[in-house]
Amino acid sequence: MAHIQLDPLPRNATPGEILRFVATLGKLDGKRIGKIALLGNGARVEIPDASVNTVLKALDGATFRERNVRARLSGRPLGGPSHFTHLAKLLDCEAEAERQRVRELAKRGDASEDGTTLTALVLTEEDTGLGGRLLLTFVRVNRHEPLPPNRLGPGTPVLLTQCGTNRPASHRGVICDRSERTIQVAFDQTDLDLPDDATWRLDLAADEKSRQRQLAALARAGAAEKDRLAALRAVLLGEKEPEFDEPASPLVIAKHLNEPQTDAVHFALTAKDVAVIHGPPGTGKTTTVVEVIRQAVIRGDKVLACAPSNAAVDNLLEKLLAVGVEPVRLGHPARVMPGLRDRVLDILVESHPDARLARKYGREARALFRKAEKWTKAKPIPGEKQSLRAEAKQLLADARRVEQLAVERVLDAASVIGATLTGVDSETLGQRRFDLIVIDEACQSTEPASWIPLLYGDRVVLAGDPCQLPPTILSPEAADEGLAISLMERVQAIYGSKVSRLLTVQYRMHQSIMAFSSGEFYNGDLVADESVIGHRLADLPEVRAEPLTENPMQFIDTAGAGYDEVLDEETRSRFNPQEAGLAVKAVRRLLDAGVPDSGIAVITPYSAQAKLIREQLRGTGVEVDSVDGFQGREKEAVVISLVRSNPEGEIGFLSDVRRTNVALTRARRKLIVIGDSATLANHSFYKRLLEYIEQIGAYSSVWEEPL
Repeated sequence: MAHIQLDPLPRNATPGEILRFVATLGKLDGKRIGKIALLGNGARVEIPDASVNTVLKALDGATFRERNVRARLSGRPLGGPSHFTHLAKLLDCEAEAERQRVRELAKRGDASEDGTTLTALVLTEEDTGLGGRLLLTFVRVNRHEPLPPNRLGPGTPVLLTQCGTNRPASHRGVICDRSERTIQVAFDQTDLDLPDDATWRLDLAADEKSRQRQLAALARAGAAEKDRLAALRAVLLGEKEPEFDEPASPLVIAKHLNEPQTDAVHFALTAKDVAVIHGPPGTGKTTTVVEVIRQAVIRGDKVLACAPSNAAVDNLLEKLLAVGVEPVRLGHPARVMPGLRDRVLDILVESHPDARLARKYGREARALFRKAEKWTKAKPIPGEKQSLRAEAKQLLADARRVEQLAVERVLDAASVIGATLTGVDSETLGQRRFDLIVIDEACQSTEPASWIPLLYGDRVVLAGDPCQLPPTILSPEAADEGLAISLMERVQAIYGSKVSRLLTVQYRMHQSIMAFSSGEFYNGDLVADESVIGHRLADLPEVRAEPLTENPMQFIDTAGAGYDEVLDEETRSRFNPQEAGLAVKAVRRLLDAGVPDSGIAVITPYSAQAKLIREQLRGTGVEVDSVDGFQGREKEAVVISLVRSNPEGEIGFLSDVRRTNVALTRARRKLIVIGDSATLANHSFYKRLLEYIEQIGAYSSVWEEPL
């Protein structure tokens, strides 16, 4: 097969659209077209060698969604050190966009509308924990008042600042717990002097340390010569072909894995440089990754397991624990889910015998310092104070040495170390090398962040799905220049199926829910496992059988009903009050039919709509969230509110159809989509979605809905 490159394409173009474009204009049978890899504003397409000239002639200059497309044979190398210089420049653009965002919030006087600040707080409790850190709990000045809606959840870095002072000092901490009325923050600094009668504010803090680690990684990767990092870089940038080898001994793969998963595990373990596991929704990507790590540990490998977010790392490590692999988790304990905190390095070190000895040395040193300062009546022997201080300093030095020895021993005993990509810390890992680097949810990470763990490894497995949510980029310039392209996407675009395995059996969705996304994003390769292929809400115990619970999919069309969207002038998010009410009615009907509230979710692309629906469903236990917040999750029944409804037919960032793919693939047994067909049909993707809904008999109008 030959590879052709098509660009520029809209960033929201789907593999399904590209397949139809190439097949129709190139006069090819779609079944003869191979893998389609998206890369930024372009795509790399496999076509038969004999068809290259005909297809290139037909496609070059052709129009794809009002864009003239260039078609050419795919070139591979991305360039050496200059590639890393370019990425560093894009990181600077992104940092400036973050600073500009802060300045814009400051102009509004109070960032709380954006959910990044909490004001008028008072200190209500002090404690210690999470590896000896200071834990401070805050409430509103009116102690019975709940906290306003905010984005400061567990693991969020924050700055604590005293209100009403001319020169306020800020203390950096991490949110470790929160409730409706309280928020608890962990501080590494344990001797904070906080006035009892002060009021405080918490602000979301920029993670400058993360950017510096990325810049340092790019510099090292770009400058590497004649070492393993340089060799791995050559493969990842397309300058050298990847190599594969058979395992030294036959593998005994866990029996619960299916054939595509087993094949992916074998393939990943034969890679001498890089392997990609492409896991569409519900196909057991993380289960497959866990088996790769388990097999690597069995053969004696040291593994560094990473992901872009704390939640993704914790999900991976939790599943490793379930199969008997005990990892060590790097990172702030407050950013780790409670069930994994006893695997955090700080906590493990705290209970290590060497660390107990270090604390003993510390106590003795503090006692000597106090003794040296307390003599007031009798004149001490000349030089005795200095001697006591010197002895105390030596004890502190011994304490640090012994504590570091405890860290080394915990890390040396670990076969798997887990961390976020930007949480991989050179001060902690030192000169350690890992046989295998695993990056889960690799498509949600920018490329610079992915290079941080690669500095420590011999080979890498990248797992993710480029057809779901991409990295979040604030700078449009940086996104357009390539910062939104993950390393996994680049590698897939260069090598295609040569380095990649697609998981094809999904265990989540009824086949009717699955089919549209399978055709649009995965070349129709997904199949539903027998256990889910026809499962319905009506099959659940206590759920009443009726059309609502027997039919797996429904689209409720609001066209012509006057359900107009509204722009929130302060947050710049959009909401649709009538559509929100319709979503709430759909939820009430599901509850009335016996569906448990824990099995229902409402998903919407807009935070203002989520807030509105959440308020109307308060107390039900039904989860309401944005699409981004529901990535990687699932529910028995999902209601999607698309919000957009306007005479101009504008759909805004609904045009990022990867986000819609996430929303459409969260439901197991029932999917209800609410939207305005007159607005949505102006986009070809949603037009095809509407056609599919009509085809399976899932269309209904708002006028048909019961009041």
